Amino acid sequence: MEHYTFSPSGVCSMKIDFDVDAENKLHDVRFTGGCNGNLKAIGRLVEGKDAKEIADILRGNQCGMRGTSCADQFAKAIDQLV
Repeated sequence: MEHYTFSPSGVCSMKIDFDVDAENKLHDVRFTGGCNGNLKAIGRLVEGKDAKEIADILRGNQCGMRGTSCADQFAKAIDQLV
């Protein structure tokens, strides 16, 4: 299992930590900062799911007028890996 840390930009969260196993499944997704309850929910919803599939779902999601969101930033983090 590989651990990754990503520094998002343009959003309230300051850091995204997550693990990816040998089968490209996501584990232990944790956001630092941002909307605590919503971001914990994302971590629980994506646990054990295929990383590329999750990136495809979350990519392009926007928060207000920011042009991105914590979920979109997580997709960008995954895109750098797969």
